[in-house]
Amino acid sequence: MRTGLESLLVDPRRWLGKARVGLVANPTTVDRRLAHAADLFHEHPDIDLCLLFGLEHGIRGSAQDMIGVGDARDPVTGLPEVSLYGHSYESLAPTPEHLSQIDVLLFDIQDVGARYYTYAATMALCMRAAKKSQVKVVVLDRPNPIGGVHIEGGGLDSGLQSLCGLYPIPQRHAMTAGELARLYNHTFAIGCELEVVPCEGWPRRAYYDECDLPWVMPSPNMPALDTAVVYPGMCLLEGTNLSEGRGTTRPFELFGAPFIDGKKLAGELRRCDLPGVLFRPCVIEPTFHKFAGQRCGALQLHVTDRRAFRPYRTGIAVLVAVKSLWPEAFAWRTDPYEFRDDVPAIDLLTGTPAVKKAIDDGENIDRVMEIACAGTEAYDGGRSKALLYD
Repeated sequence: MRTGLESLLVDPRRWLGKARVGLVANPTTVDRRLAHAADLFHEHPDIDLCLLFGLEHGIRGSAQDMIGVGDARDPVTGLPEVSLYGHSYESLAPTPEHLSQIDVLLFDIQDVGARYYTYAATMALCMRAAKKSQVKVVVLDRPNPIGGVHIEGGGLDSGLQSLCGLYPIPQRHAMTAGELARLYNHTFAIGCELEVVPCEGWPRRAYYDECDLPWVMPSPNMPALDTAVVYPGMCLLEGTNLSEGRGTTRPFELFGAPFIDGKKLAGELRRCDLPGVLFRPCVIEPTFHKFAGQRCGALQLHVTDRRAFRPYRTGIAVLVAVKSLWPEAFAWRTDPYEFRDDVPAIDLLTGTPAVKKAIDDGENIDRVMEIACAGTEAYDGGRSKALLYD
């Protein structure tokens, strides 16, 4: 198993020539010895690294979700750091001024396989900006940590574009960052000059712990592969007043609220016949974020068979169950979310207001899932042409 970063370092001139290079990076941008690409490139005689670009959570740091990150200077290399996650939508892509200083923009970020994880959207915005400035984009690919086989979810209605999703692809898309770049570039017509340095030796069915690579937290609340496994469904709770487990030791595996009776909710979810998962009633007291310092009735997801487990269906089932059991206490999030304050957060996450309406109307999980999984025609038609791995 070898990542795109490690493949590039074997012969940088093959991929970069004598280009001036900008690197989009975060703490996952490391080789298997955990050396950061910014340091490796800065020290390499054949790589002219000029600029560093950071996205949500920062290049080397651990800023929390939806916290603006400012421009800075990298303390190790001394290179300028340009933030692609500031305080407005306009700050989310490199400017023409930044791009005029480079010839190639490298993107090397570990994705987690879910549409609403913001890094893939930032990659697409970088590709759009690079197209306008005639800068080449090179994606250094990494495995999809939850495998590249199982697909779940639906598309994206017009007008609901955000960092949770710029294009109508499913919530669990079963593609790598490099494959997504190819899909965005061709099926969704970005049209930049694009090259992907592929992984070597990654079979599509493999999860990250089958890849002989060290796990580095892609973001502060993605501490382990177990988190990534449940995230494509349990991130939906960000669009509600339920705690998604931030401020606990197992975010997205633990969830709750002061009004929840864990035993009662576990019984309701068992009746949904969800494969590959068990629910354990418990109590949580988040140290920060929603309900900080408050005791909450809660459940922990225990995934017993990750290949049978369907995280998106499970997340939808949780919303349906909590809404039906506590209709007066449960609420949808109304404050701004990922730079959008004009639509509910849950609509950005599901991709359509029809899901929220169906849950509010008391539809059963099968009907809600039917609505939630519509609208992927473009993805379905373009995915096979973008794939790089068997």
